[in-house]
Amino acid sequence: MKKIIAGLLFTFSILFLVACGGQSRTSELAVVKTPLTRTESLLHTVVQLSIYHENQEKVMDQAVDYIKEMEGLLSTTLEGSDIDRINKSAGEKAVKVDDRTFELIETALETSKNSHGRFDITIGVVNKLWNIGEENARKPEQSEIEAALPFVDYHKVKLDKKEKTVYIDKGMSLELGAISKGYIADQVEKIFEKAGITAAIINLGGNVVVMGTSPNHDNGWKVGVQDPDKTRGATVGNVFQTNRSIVTSGIYERYIEVDGKIYHHILDPRTGYPVDNNISGVTVFTDTSTQGDALSTTLFVLGIQEGMDYINKLEGVEAVFIDKEHGVHLSKGLKKSFELTNEEYHLVD
Repeated sequence: MKKIIAGLLFTFSILFLVACGGQSRTSELAVVKTPLTRTESLLHTVVQLSIYHENQEKVMDQAVDYIKEMEGLLSTTLEGSDIDRINKSAGEKAVKVDDRTFELIETALETSKNSHGRFDITIGVVNKLWNIGEENARKPEQSEIEAALPFVDYHKVKLDKKEKTVYIDKGMSLELGAISKGYIADQVEKIFEKAGITAAIINLGGNVVVMGTSPNHDNGWKVGVQDPDKTRGATVGNVFQTNRSIVTSGIYERYIEVDGKIYHHILDPRTGYPVDNNISGVTVFTDTSTQGDALSTTLFVLGIQEGMDYINKLEGVEAVFIDKEHGVHLSKGLKKSFELTNEEYHLVD
């Protein structure tokens, strides 16, 4: 018997303001304590933007319009999107795409190279077999997965930088879901910066960017790390952040249950099956959300030990791994600043 778990959950506990006691800041735009907030259903998740300046309705509209525009370029399900056209032209012709789509694919391929294929945007052919998160999700036959795996190979994506074209072999399929929200969040931040905004929260359903610092606390924004066993706001602990991206991925986000076994949506490009290790959730802290988005998937595939070794070699990157025994593993830069607040969890040295 198969049970499909419906609905997307927030993968990150929305950051919250520390109760009073801080000093307000001044800039070209005065920072206020009560934000202008917009919530939209976009990118197959709940998007929430909060601007801590007055009279910023115009730039808020601009940001929402931009997100809608990028969804129209990068979606695998919207007919006529750049990714849809690339996938439908596989093995036939190179497809000219928007400069932003080309830039993102370039970045994704570089990430694939750096992660030795643990992150791979050609996973689309396998994703379509599982279709986890959709009503027709299912567990594919082993033969189907074996037939699809030869078409998962980022090396075979051909880019023409001058013409801005993308070509993939017949049978291949691109899927940018593991990096596109990060890219979009970074661009929304640039839109805000151009408008003079210095304090804002950009939350694309698990991809969070905090701009500046909280108007209520000098230490920054107090960010909670999601409890993988709970939904919407339950946390294991928190850490103050300023001008940072925070991306969380977890096996609780989207999954199906088949014959009593849970299969989550984070697939291993090497096996075609959901990653099978001791990780239940990963939160990554980076300077850009594009990097954090890709890393959150990469770290799941690497596992805790290899993933921690990888993170500790990267400058300006930190991570929290949560294992299935409620152990919390911190990268070097978080050991002194992370506050564990959930008694059901314990820190692992």
